[in-house]
Amino acid sequence: MSRTWRIGVAGLGTVGAGLLKFLSERPGFAPAGGQAVITGVSARSRSRPRPVDISNLPWFDDAVALAASPETDIFVELVGGSDGPAKAAVEAALKAGKPVVTANKALIAEHGAELATLAEAKGVPLLFEAAVMGGVPAVKMVREALVGDEIKSIAGILNGTCNYILTEMEATGRPFADVLAEAQRLGYAEADPTMDVGGFDAAHKISILAALAFGCAPNYAAAEIEGIENIDLMDISLARDLGYRIKLVASADRSPDGVLVRVHPSLAPLNHPLAQAGGALNALFIEGARTGRIFVQGPGAGAGPTAAAVAADIADVMTGGVRPVFQAPAQSLAPFTPVDPSKSIGRAYLRFLVKDEPGVIAAVSETLAEAGVSIESFLQKPVENASGVPIVLTTHAVAESVLTAAIERIAGLPAVLDRPRLLRIARI
Repeated sequence: MSRTWRIGVAGLGTVGAGLLKFLSERPGFAPAGGQAVITGVSARSRSRPRPVDISNLPWFDDAVALAASPETDIFVELVGGSDGPAKAAVEAALKAGKPVVTANKALIAEHGAELATLAEAKGVPLLFEAAVMGGVPAVKMVREALVGDEIKSIAGILNGTCNYILTEMEATGRPFADVLAEAQRLGYAEADPTMDVGGFDAAHKISILAALAFGCAPNYAAAEIEGIENIDLMDISLARDLGYRIKLVASADRSPDGVLVRVHPSLAPLNHPLAQAGGALNALFIEGARTGRIFVQGPGAGAGPTAAAVAADIADVMTGGVRPVFQAPAQSLAPFTPVDPSKSIGRAYLRFLVKDEPGVIAAVSETLAEAGVSIESFLQKPVENASGVPIVLTTHAVAESVLTAAIERIAGLPAVLDRPRLLRIARI
């Protein structure tokens, strides 16, 4: 017999409005049959202009009350934020034995283990496909499609705002602040862009993927995070001269020592798929022991793609399937062992300004050699309006602790005018 599923939606921003529009047009969309009907909504403001009409829908001032309402069969949380109303409402729904669908990457990355414990104790799904890469089914791929493989590493572009800004800086020659302001006008960036440009949004997402891939609890606090605020046009231009493009790359690597989760501006070769993913696109590489390397790319945000991911999770609930929230039952999850970043080995890009005088290059080269850093390529190129002469080099693979010590020594040379700029070369 076909069932009517009553959906309560908290959060009526871009994604929430997109979901309401979709479900009003296709209430019988789920392959398993049944009807999905909105029976309650909640948001910060009832009167805010929206692209969908909510005047005939029951309104709840309190998202927690909506989550616990007997008229709600599936609770959809689109409020955002790792704590506050979002967390309280999700907990209320799970305690009441209601399935939860969320797009909240901060909530899952920071509280995923405890929420998984609650969901599994009640025997209900907690699904979050839309929390990572919008309409690209990255969560389902890692948690379900690749469960027969052993994932070794994941790396990709997980924040469309940063990708748009870096793409536009390179294409137009405009500085970070100007492109960020444009991104805010176009709706790619929030009024407070810190979560995006600071790398924190991408860190939430890669923490979730690492937990799914490696069978552990999310450990956002262990992520090493650097944003794009300090990327300037000089580095973008010089990196391109060396055959690279700067991208904000989020990565998770497993080794016998543990797991290293990082978000950093990184150099990708110009002919690499990550370098060619422009604008607001997201892109992801997954490397498995059996399947090898898999690459996916697509829109990481927006009403249509993200609402489609939420709807797909609702459809999964309607099929009646229940599985562990992560790769293993919640009681068996443990935070992964973080790897000391200083022990990480990789290649790097170094850029510094020096006085235009004889012997500078020799002094830099000798200092690096004495520190144990081998130079792979070298570029000295005058840049208009620069306070000195930029020297750029890339290194062979080196331990990060060795590289850090070398940078300190170079910074102390009399001819060096500023602290060397370090960017990693992506291991992709």
